[in-house]
Amino acid sequence: MINIVLYQPEIPPNTGTIARTCAITGMKLHLIKPLGFNIDDKAVKRAGLDYWHLLDLEVHESIEDFLEKYGNEEIYLATTKTNRFYTEVNYSENAFIMFGKETAGLPAWLHEKYKENQITIPMKQHEDIRSLNLSNSVNIVAFEALRQLDFPGLK
Repeated sequence: MINIVLYQPEIPPNTGTIARTCAITGMKLHLIKPLGFNIDDKAVKRAGLDYWHLLDLEVHESIEDFLEKYGNEEIYLATTKTNRFYTEVNYSENAFIMFGKETAGLPAWLHEKYKENQITIPMKQHEDIRSLNLSNSVNIVAFEALRQLDFPGLK
């Protein structure tokens, strides 16, 4: 099962939308605290609609707790700080794809630790362009990983 990891997400509707995607595709969602909202927030629940009971969710108290449990797994970091496209990776069925918080991304030390596993979505280069919306980015990369695995369990 593909694992989607959100590092300190801040915007409730993004997390809700991502939760909905994970629920309908069978991907596991990992949330790393601190969160910028309460998981029971109305906006999170609304964006996820009525799919929450179908979601495989694991909440981690910190990045250290997450890495203690999963740090030796196949972890990819989605970032704008690399030239390696997300399509250039051969994802395994147990891959972890990590996305940073909306306003600051992932910490520099994490980029250093997983330097060989950084991936990016190609975008037009311009000083006023930072990145895609988090939920859009997750969907783009997640569906490529699922496509490579021939959409396991999906019809």
